[in-house]
Amino acid sequence: MAYEWVDCDQAFITHRYDRLAGLITFFEWVLFLPRGLRREAVDRLSLRHGERVLEIGCGTGRNFPYLQTAVGRTGKVYGVDLSSGMLRKARRLCEKHGWGNFDLSQGDAADFVAPEPLDAVFFSLSYNTMPHHLTVLRRAWNQLRPGGRLVIMDAKLPPGRGGRLVLPFSLWLMKRTFLGNPYIQPWVDLNKFGLQFEQTEFLFGSYYVCRAVKP
Repeated sequence: MAYEWVDCDQAFITHRYDRLAGLITFFEWVLFLPRGLRREAVDRLSLRHGERVLEIGCGTGRNFPYLQTAVGRTGKVYGVDLSSGMLRKARRLCEKHGWGNFDLSQGDAADFVAPEPLDAVFFSLSYNTMPHHLTVLRRAWNQLRPGGRLVIMDAKLPPGRGGRLVLPFSLWLMKRTFLGNPYIQPWVDLNKFGLQFEQTEFLFGSYYVCRAVKP
């Protein structure tokens, strides 16, 4: 039996994420997000104090504490997200901690242009939710300075028979929650662009972190 994925339009995606803004922590628990994976993914960005990083699909700011620690007060964190509900919580988080070096924008990541060259670009559980992921990836890569790092952390189907068995459930769950397309494979996309990358898998191959460095 063939299982298909149908992309949703931008308005539908935005509305869905506005509704999910208060449930992110709960779904991380339900979907067995490995403990420490967010910190591990940020570590792969190899950020130093004073550097500039963009998080695409920054959501409610679950990665912000790690990004802030990595770039320090002299660094800059840009965030872009479609959902006003997600960004509302992200801005409150920044205000609560007094992080004045965050610049958050609502909109399509394919249209976002940072005001300066970037040292790193980060996708965290967001790449598979973007129907136009190739366009977003190319735009993000072009904004990296030479030596800049790109990291994609997301979920995927585990390898082998296990992945085939959970595919129907994954499609059903994602269509009703995060709209993450399980057929999207960023390592294939990186290969299409001729980019060298390294990849580490977690939780029996259900999560991964891809990292590429711009020549």
